[in-house]
Amino acid sequence: MDMDMGTGGMDMGSGMFSQDNMALARAYWYIIAGVLALLMLIRLVNFGQHWSRLRTSRTSSMRYPTQPTTWYWQTWATLTAVTREISYPQLYVPYKHLSWMTPPPVGRVLVLLVYWAVIIYMMTAGAIVKDVYFWERIGFRNAWVTVTQVPLLYLLSSKTSLVALLAGTSYERLNWLHRWVARTIFVTATVHGFHFWTEWVLADFVQDYLQWMPMVKFGLGAWAILLWMVLTSLRPLRSMAYEVFVVQHVIAAIFFLWVIYLHVPASARYNVWFAIAALCFDRAFRLGMLVWQNIKFTKPNPSRCKGGQRFGHNTQITAVGDSITVLTIKDVHFKWRAGQHLYLWLPRVGAFETHPFTIASAHQMPETCICNSIQLVIRAHSGFSKRLHAYAKKIEAEAASSSSGTKNKKQTLTAWVAGPYGQPPRWDIFETLVLISASTGASFTLPILESVLGSKDTICTKRIDFLLAARQGDEVGFYLARLHEALAKAAGRGIELSVSIAVTGSGQLEAISESLHSRSGTTSSASALESKNEGASSSGGGGCCSNRNNNNRNNSQQQLLERVSSTDSHIHHSAARPDVAGFIRNSVEATGGETGVVVCGGASMVARVRTSVSKLSDERAVHKGTGAQGIHLHVEEYCF
Repeated sequence: MDMDMGTGGMDMGSGMFSQDNMALARAYWYIIAGVLALLMLIRLVNFGQHWSRLRTSRTSSMRYPTQPTTWYWQTWATLTAVTREISYPQLYVPYKHLSWMTPPPVGRVLVLLVYWAVIIYMMTAGAIVKDVYFWERIGFRNAWVTVTQVPLLYLLSSKTSLVALLAGTSYERLNWLHRWVARTIFVTATVHGFHFWTEWVLADFVQDYLQWMPMVKFGLGAWAILLWMVLTSLRPLRSMAYEVFVVQHVIAAIFFLWVIYLHVPASARYNVWFAIAALCFDRAFRLGMLVWQNIKFTKPNPSRCKGGQRFGHNTQITAVGDSITVLTIKDVHFKWRAGQHLYLWLPRVGAFETHPFTIASAHQMPETCICNSIQLVIRAHSGFSKRLHAYAKKIEAEAASSSSGTKNKKQTLTAWVAGPYGQPPRWDIFETLVLISASTGASFTLPILESVLGSKDTICTKRIDFLLAARQGDEVGFYLARLHEALAKAAGRGIELSVSIAVTGSGQLEAISESLHSRSGTTSSASALESKNEGASSSGGGGCCSNRNNNNRNNSQQQLLERVSSTDSHIHHSAARPDVAGFIRNSVEATGGETGVVVCGGASMVARVRTSVSKLSDERAVHKGTGAQGIHLHVEEYCF
């Protein structure tokens, strides 16, 4: 057996099998680079298509600017439609305790099958020869296959991943691939260890190798850590205590690299250094972003922005109903797009916890004395979100019981944020938008609606259908004022907007009407979150929070509400579970251009929408000579 005792491990670099193994390792990264180049090319073509649509909308009176008008755009649209029809469907396991076994969508399954085909070829090509080196040859081959995949594993886990940047996506949309690459590495590592262990058993050398070769113990340790990470990343286990899962997972990932470094020889350690570089760059970049976005090196000017502070952000917190917490984070100095999210750190609620939340506002919140504020809507589940809601209820009770008759205690605390993260598509390039959300999923879809209606540029969108489904009326009532404002804006821009609300809980429609009545005196959802004294003028003039500006906004918003609060005719209420497939069909059949479908909800709703869109596209023979136009689907599934 070929060993390198000087490096403390088996020599995978200079042995008789090294040339073939290292060639396969290089080919693996050539394939990764080729895939990324292909994705970049697809992004470039799509960018050209979107630019062409918007240009057509600005420069011509074409009725449907999203329809392809040339042979090459028609060919591209047909290829896109076929790919979508294949990749969208998803089977859902409807049983309560087995739903976590729901397989990925067909598109992801196909990606995994291609990846596994490449890995299986690397594991076996030229290695299965029944001779004296049979066990060693396969053992060494799978050692290389395993360690070669390690950098990709860490690149896919990084929030500032180069892979995500080149592919035009974001880390959370690659997280599923990160988990499956880890499981694949576990399989190849098991094959690697099994063949060497079997050879030692046959030669009766097990005890000798454990004594002479410390690297064997490190290899067993690396395999055990990998097994632990794979098991704890299964959805039932990681959702039991997600905060604990994140902490132990990061620690295990660091120890895994250390043990792997001690296990592999010097000739293969470049893979470990590659992974370490990816991990360190990600952490350093995120730390720098945290400092830049939360520490103001010059003293904030109170006349410019009320609520600004040097360290962190002044944040107002309000409990809505029994499970919803609303946070308004003031004076953030970065821009964001509808569909992005940020990481939130509230030291007073969770000293060592940061959590991702969708940014629930597409612009500066109206009627608040806040410059560039961000709103988050958080539903209490367990852990951090449950403690946050309890904290909001506690300070509300303290404010209500305050003996002061002139001022209430402000429900504020300091928040630190990092972001924004996410690479959502352009929303204004579709003829029709279908926005579907469940409960607090409206925090994702409503900013999309507001961003399209508030765009100052020429857009392609002419129709928007909005569906919100929830069990509790409180969850829906919070969004009603903003939906009324959206209806008024859509009418002003000539965009057909239809809003449907389905509340499936018994007797919850009454809660909606009560919520609407209680909010009719306010000017927006955000204004209900401000104390009465919040509108007092700041010192100095000309700032964004001056009394004059506030009064002008109050007058304009009051006139807006007078137009829309007297009628609910454009909002369709229902107490039945919505027919998602029928809702999508009605929108698609009424449009003459491309439709963008956006869904944010649980696994059941997401699977239904995926499958419905695929079936509808196939049934209508989209871009296959029937004249039916494309259907683009964007999915956000909330889960641990």
